[in-house]
Amino acid sequence: MRSTIVSAIIMIAVILALILTGHLNILLAIFMIGVIICFHEFGHFLIARMNGVTVKEFSIGMGPRIFSRKIRGTRWSLKLFLFGGSCLMLGDDDSLMANQVDEDEYDKEDTPEQTKSEEESSDNPDGTEAKSAKTEAEEGVSFASKNVWQRISIIFAGPFFNFILAFLLACIILGSIGYDPAEVTAVSTEVAEKTGLAAGDTITEYDGHTIMIGRDISLYEALDGVPANISITYTHDGTKHTVNYDTVYSRRYMCGISYTEYRDGTVAPMVLTEISGAAAEAGLRKDDVVVKFNGVVINTATDFRNYVNEHPIGADPVEFVIKRDDREMTYTVTPKLSEEYQLGFSYNVDYREKVGIFKVIRYGAHEVSYWIKATVKSLGYILKGKASRKDVGGAVRVVSEVSNVVEESYETDGTFYAFLNLINWAILLSANLGVMNLLPIPALDGGRLLFLFVEAIRGKRANPKVEAAVTLTGFVLLMLLMVLIIFNDISNIFGMILPL
Repeated sequence: MRSTIVSAIIMIAVILALILTGHLNILLAIFMIGVIICFHEFGHFLIARMNGVTVKEFSIGMGPRIFSRKIRGTRWSLKLFLFGGSCLMLGDDDSLMANQVDEDEYDKEDTPEQTKSEEESSDNPDGTEAKSAKTEAEEGVSFASKNVWQRISIIFAGPFFNFILAFLLACIILGSIGYDPAEVTAVSTEVAEKTGLAAGDTITEYDGHTIMIGRDISLYEALDGVPANISITYTHDGTKHTVNYDTVYSRRYMCGISYTEYRDGTVAPMVLTEISGAAAEAGLRKDDVVVKFNGVVINTATDFRNYVNEHPIGADPVEFVIKRDDREMTYTVTPKLSEEYQLGFSYNVDYREKVGIFKVIRYGAHEVSYWIKATVKSLGYILKGKASRKDVGGAVRVVSEVSNVVEESYETDGTFYAFLNLINWAILLSANLGVMNLLPIPALDGGRLLFLFVEAIRGKRANPKVEAAVTLTGFVLLMLLMVLIIFNDISNIFGMILPL
């Protein structure tokens, strides 16, 4: 009881501290991630109960219990850290150690009358008959007692519920502000002459891929790159046209920065919004304000652009004077040569067009498909060694990014759009969690599904000791990876130098 009270006081104190210090956005980000994980666990819970499996405990949060109550054989618990949840099933072999610990806890929490009743039910001092009765009572209601396809459905339910959540949230956004049509916004003269493409046309296919939203093109362009020759299909005045053309070759030196031009509809100071390549190596950071470039005063992005147009960036180092935390700092950046192909036309990724209920459902399903595809392609991008450590983030970075987005959108666009941005992040993270959990990695749902599918093919279960050893090894490696990612997040957020 004392530990429960202490846990509750700690949680309330942390929540009040975040609110009073103006960090409610961090609390919202943590709460959002917790909801996503709990929805995942609720998928396991619901399908387990539908298959007649006893769920010993369903927890919201992690750590010490603040509150718990047993209802119909399941202990419902609220825990100190509202960052996730768990679903503990009876006879879940992969949680054997956890089950044993929980059984000990439950024995302590049972009333004296229950304990006495159980003791009296045993005829033998060694408890043999009681143990046998318990085994018979568990027969048919434990996870391990179910057939392989029932167990597969229970494990798969977690990731599947993440996709369901992503779909429901996508429908909220689409119903509120609509979808982003893949509409062409501008075309270079060279490409217009080759293809007949014009502003206002809609792209429907890109290099063999069906296109439904503007971000589809952006995804393929960012992660696959633009090929030297490409095929596109577009509609012009209701007529479809398919063309093959040579894309535009570009060779230029890049600093690796993106920056603001407008804020609240007015011209804004030049604030760096994305940092990569040469700028990242030099030490520039997101949210730095550029005040001088090569000795020239920069008040807005237009000043920077005009200077660069008159003095194109080459291989020679350039000098940025930036303001950070009310201090001016000077950085020398050595531009990197970039050789790439460009499409020669730009397309919409921001403008939204409202649609009816049936298209909301259709585009809602596509939104989930888009984020699944983005997660899978991003993993491939990382495995190919194309991503730097700054491109990889974990829970700490997610909380930081989400809280920043919510804060910025609240200040610039108001509560409604801050709420929509929070939902948009929830869609991304829910789909991401669903995909990551399906990877065939021990200790994840995908690793357990792999063993179950092997069992379905072989017609018999894998050796429990082998499965337990593989799962434990996978869990240890996963924890080590999480520690590295947390350190990487801290490095990216606070600018620390870590050996990664």
